[in-house]
Amino acid sequence: MMRSLSKKVAALEPSQTLALTARAKKMQAEGIDVVSLTAGEPDFPTPQLVKEAAILAIHENFTKYTANQGIPDLLKAIAFKLQRENNIEVDPTQILVSCGAKHSVYNALQAICNPRDEIIIPSPYWVSYPEMVKLVDAVPVIVKTTPKNQFKITPAQLRRAINRKTKALILNTPCNPTGAVYTREEIEALAEVVVTTGIYVLSDEIYEKVIFDGIRHFSIGSIPSVRDQVVTINGVSKAYAMTGWRIGYLAARKEIVEGAEKIQSQMTSNASSISQKAAYAALAQDLGGAIDTMVSEFDRRRKYLVDAFKSINDVEFIYPRGAFYLFFSVKSYVGKKADGKVMKNADDLCEYLLTKHRLAMVPGTGFGDKNWIRMSYACSMAELEKGVERLRAGLSALQ
Repeated sequence: MMRSLSKKVAALEPSQTLALTARAKKMQAEGIDVVSLTAGEPDFPTPQLVKEAAILAIHENFTKYTANQGIPDLLKAIAFKLQRENNIEVDPTQILVSCGAKHSVYNALQAICNPRDEIIIPSPYWVSYPEMVKLVDAVPVIVKTTPKNQFKITPAQLRRAINRKTKALILNTPCNPTGAVYTREEIEALAEVVVTTGIYVLSDEIYEKVIFDGIRHFSIGSIPSVRDQVVTINGVSKAYAMTGWRIGYLAARKEIVEGAEKIQSQMTSNASSISQKAAYAALAQDLGGAIDTMVSEFDRRRKYLVDAFKSINDVEFIYPRGAFYLFFSVKSYVGKKADGKVMKNADDLCEYLLTKHRLAMVPGTGFGDKNWIRMSYACSMAELEKGVERLRAGLSALQ
């Protein structure tokens, strides 16, 4: 008789965002007119000088293994970036370049966690956080936040969730899926709890440059009292429209980086040599104009969505301050019917909207709330307008 497969893998949930994006793309390839508002990636091209740096790397045969930690120029550029933009003082030896920020989060969890350690995750959360915690044999502790607090964990909530098993808090600002952005004052208040309890913070700052309303991003790793407890995670995917290049990084105290590097050395080795050269070009050159243009366009779409949603009945949402998602509640539509089928949750509503109205979005179940839906506005305005009309028609048709 054939032996069984991994129980750990069997207990994992697949990524809903990847699954629904793939499904929408398959339908589009079959000639079906689907509006896909699922993807978590900018719809802008990678800047030209970044592409040219990669092409030059290929022509110069920079196609071999690099040092596991990353190429020296890129490590120095990241250290300079963190100092200049985030007020985080790190040496290049305190940085590890990996295959995307997701990889960096996983490496960090592997480096700090023992079996049954608890990791606090504010909900709603990015779909991969709880599953990565499970993969390292730790326990995700979900702390429900509310729209009243803009889906942000409070110091009191954090303190209540901490016990002797707690190892870390995962903090994501700007947040996927909610678009919430923590203020400096809010982060400093959380840091007071962190410093007195001794827990780590994995600070996922991948959306730091996609931020609106004149708000300035603030990194918890810049606070001296908690500096050694913070793992700052970032990358080039969102800011430079480089999702497919797969370059992320973490910065932390040296012992954590050495542990994460040891894990990476046995799992993937170095990130792509060509992509590292491209990432160096992105960080070393002045691409502020390209970023400003992209963020300005995201802001235009955001404002359109906020205005449009005011005319959609019985839908609650929080005003997004960062990232490129609108997270909205469909609780008022749960229990309604389409073709005799009862909509039990956001999963049913997303399935109905996809199959009947050709609109793909991601249900909130994977983000920690079964009655909410994430809509990405990383698409053209024309697609967004079409998507809103299909959403309005689909919800109006429910009985």
